[in-house]
Amino acid sequence: MIALSAFMAVFIVAAGIAGLHYLKPALLESAAEATAVLTIVPAPTSTAAGQMSLFSTPTATPPALSITIDGISVGQFVQISGTGGDGLRLRREPGINADILFLGYESEVFKVMDGPEEADGFIWWYLTAPYDEKRSGWAASRFLRVIDLNNQSEP
Repeated sequence: MIALSAFMAVFIVAAGIAGLHYLKPALLESAAEATAVLTIVPAPTSTAAGQMSLFSTPTATPPALSITIDGISVGQFVQISGTGGDGLRLRREPGINADILFLGYESEVFKVMDGPEEADGFIWWYLTAPYDEKRSGWAASRFLRVIDLNNQSEP
């Protein structure tokens, strides 16, 4: 029985080798018929105007135009004032018909992040509370007072 198993193992190995020997030319022929696909993409060229040399000095991007209206400009801190204690509605967009996001309290401080925008007879500024970015919205400048952080006097 062992002899028969050994004979079968030798027969299977020999058949495999013979099969590879006969299939090998067919595999080589099909590989020779295959065509490689290669797409050549030309490199971008530069113009003299867009060319930079190793010794050129980069130019700085000019800062965004800062507009000041009623003493308010982007980057300043403002305080809600003049609401008689009622607070100020901060809105999703500039305008009195825009969705109200929340009510800012009298004397609450915000940082001016964007603006100005004119709508419905008011100048609007986009404000964000320095302690909570979720408290952000558009507010009418009529109810805002600039806080001068440089000239704060201590009691």
